[in-house]
Amino acid sequence: MRPEHWVYTIPLRLRSLFRWAQADQELDDELRDHLARKTEEYVAKGMAREGARRRARLELGGLEKVREECREARRVNGIQDLVQDLRFALRILRKSPGFTSVAALTLALGIGANTAIFSVINAVLLRPLAVEDPSHLVYVDEQWRGISPGLSIGNFIEIRSENASFRKLCSSNSAGFNLAAGEMSERVFGEIVTADYFPTFGVQPLRGRTFTAEEDKPRRSQVVVLSERLWRARLGSNPAIVGQTLRLNGLPYSVVGIMPKSFDPLLGKTAVWVPAAFGPNQLTNYDVHYLSVIGRLRPGVSLTQAGSELDVLARRLQQEHPIDDKERGLRVISLTTALFGDQSSVLWMMLAAVGFVLLIACANIANLQLARSRERRKEIAMRIALGASPRRIVCQLLAENVVLGFAGGMAGVLLAFWGVSAIVAKGPGNVPRLDQSSVDARTLMFACAVALLSSFLFGLAPALRSASTRVSSVFKESTGTSTGSRDRIRSVLVVGEISLALVLMAGAGLLIRSALLVSRVNPGFDTTNLVVGRVGLPDASPAVARQAFERMIAAASILPGVQSAAVVSRAPLAAASSQSNGLIAEGRPLDPSSVVNAELQIISPTYLSTARVPLKAGRDFNARDTRDALLVTIINETLARTMWPGTNPIGKRFACCESGPQGRMDPVWHEVIGVVGDVRARGLDQQVQPTFYLPIGQMPPSAWDWIGRTLDFVVRTRGSAFRADELRTTVASIALGVPVYGLSDMQQKIAGTLEASHFDTFLLALFAAVALVLSSVGIYGVLSYIVAQRKHEIGIRMALGATQANILRDVLCYGLRLTSIGLALGLAGAFGGTRVLSSLLYGIRPTDPATLVVVAALLALVSLLACWIPACRALKVDPMVALRYE
Repeated sequence: MRPEHWVYTIPLRLRSLFRWAQADQELDDELRDHLARKTEEYVAKGMAREGARRRARLELGGLEKVREECREARRVNGIQDLVQDLRFALRILRKSPGFTSVAALTLALGIGANTAIFSVINAVLLRPLAVEDPSHLVYVDEQWRGISPGLSIGNFIEIRSENASFRKLCSSNSAGFNLAAGEMSERVFGEIVTADYFPTFGVQPLRGRTFTAEEDKPRRSQVVVLSERLWRARLGSNPAIVGQTLRLNGLPYSVVGIMPKSFDPLLGKTAVWVPAAFGPNQLTNYDVHYLSVIGRLRPGVSLTQAGSELDVLARRLQQEHPIDDKERGLRVISLTTALFGDQSSVLWMMLAAVGFVLLIACANIANLQLARSRERRKEIAMRIALGASPRRIVCQLLAENVVLGFAGGMAGVLLAFWGVSAIVAKGPGNVPRLDQSSVDARTLMFACAVALLSSFLFGLAPALRSASTRVSSVFKESTGTSTGSRDRIRSVLVVGEISLALVLMAGAGLLIRSALLVSRVNPGFDTTNLVVGRVGLPDASPAVARQAFERMIAAASILPGVQSAAVVSRAPLAAASSQSNGLIAEGRPLDPSSVVNAELQIISPTYLSTARVPLKAGRDFNARDTRDALLVTIINETLARTMWPGTNPIGKRFACCESGPQGRMDPVWHEVIGVVGDVRARGLDQQVQPTFYLPIGQMPPSAWDWIGRTLDFVVRTRGSAFRADELRTTVASIALGVPVYGLSDMQQKIAGTLEASHFDTFLLALFAAVALVLSSVGIYGVLSYIVAQRKHEIGIRMALGATQANILRDVLCYGLRLTSIGLALGLAGAFGGTRVLSSLLYGIRPTDPATLVVVAALLALVSLLACWIPACRALKVDPMVALRYE
């Protein structure tokens, strides 16, 4: 066909589509005119008019056939048929409001749950970072004994200067700042970054500029870049703020730029950025490993190629710096994986769970449709007898399912709006970008796709069965007699529902058991009436900071309602982990292979008694433990077992934290004076780490820089008499304008650490409960249908002497047989599927037999109840009524 002819036919086809009645009338007029002319032509040749008309009709081939061929030539029949099918589907569904309502609501549950979870996945995982070409951004970290501590400054400088894989490479380190805000400072969180941090991400500032290379050098003017959120919330969107001065940590910083609110590449809700300005000593430091390093790959460089180059650099660093870099490797992963790795598996697991719920819902609706298809056999047979093709029957029935699917989809979207709001409001706070979840255009497209797919899932089998109806056999059937045969397709669907429900229930049961086990874990200290807040004195010298904290402890201890007070570098169950150090026990070689990694806690002498951490051996710290006395330490039981297994550690020594007069090979030794119980500092469900405690009076001067001169204030109260405002006022009176931030009681912290796991457990348990209800409804529906279809047969059997026990056993056995097959398949699926929960479980294996047996028994019990109701209904069949039914 020539292009101009194709273009010419478009208006004709559109006219046939949108003005089809007029087009059909014109076609009829044209055919009648053609038939009349042919008739007259044959009459003119001498034929009788009746014979001429008959000859003309035969030559034309039949008016109806020609009409259909002409309509097909327009190539719009399919659209017209679809419109007719959709209209007919609406009429049919309106005539069955009960079926339509139940099916739509069932489908809405599945589609709504899928849409809500997908909206979260879309916001958290699928939405790209608001940076230039995020696919080329990578995260570089060190690997040492299975952990990733971050890079040392020396390693970062060498990698940046000698690599060929990265176009840009920058470093970042999170920090807290006291922002002067009137009489009281406000704590804000930011990052200390190198000058190429912003060019690496390729985002331009909203106002002003970013750092220059000169500003990223020591003893230069102090500058700061602000986030748009801080600028609007705390600075009143002042357009003249660029060039003005703010006081951070008591020091003046000149504002040079404002980054847009969408710029949060590390998802830390950063408020301020300041230059790192590494000094000469820092640039040659290969010992302290804490930097987050982000790079942008050069065009054409893959992750594998970058990783190979870093492997070569890592081996060279190991040879050049054996004390600091021995056993340390380098790894490169995509930035997206680094940011979302912990969340992605959980979210995809949740989407799989709601996918199971949707499959169960589709199976239920398919069962309902199969039952309706049997009731509509005569209607379908009549349409086939009148000339409808199997393809036409299938299309019409699928149109009904599409209408039903989109009705459920619209209701599901409404449920999704509510579900997303609930997830955002009640969801854990540690999920990045969760608050950005919404039912947007992509989510609506997903909902439409799920609705369409569901329509085919639950509608294809009933449509194909109806299209294969044998007309002769249907019309031979008497009105009331039915085969009553047990439908294999419906039975398979019920078995699938039960197996999927069991997999979901097994996962929920494992998480519930894990949560119960975690709730019984002893945290290692007394959490009742314990209040924790954080205080930072970053602008103070080490001596001044120590004296200020000691005065705060003394003043807080005499406040009304306070039993005792103390400070610790990082309180248990805090959001961030403690500083870690490598320890070498006395008598072992001064070599990295002898190092035992342990977490450092700097505490005041009153901390262990305030937190009520049990002292297992030795003594506690006291005021005499200063730098002028013997350097001492207290260790936890895990560190004692690790360093000196089977022996008494009291009096033993280890090297850590600082070097002696002769350099690094002349370490400073600390003597163990006490052993305390293990504290689950990282969370109740986390493994206890080797930990050692140093008294605040003996902490190395450099340690104040490690902790940013920031300590957690721990207060043991006497109950509700304690007033937090008095503690804030006391701290501010000693350190002018210094805030106490993150103030909460320990019970709230425990709840916060378990928030994510409890929310995951709640969601999976909710989905499992829905699956349980839907599967029980499925088996109930199948048995109810079978009883209704076999009512005549049951009446005959009872008339011939069958007892109620025989009837009851027959119905129950069939239902329990389906349940048993479903349970067997479900247990097999649970053994494999629940392994994805391994990282979420505590104290229990993914294949825990007790859990699987309990959920299988619960599902069997509910299924038995679902079987019992139709079985009891079968017992009420009156033989006389059933025999008279014909």
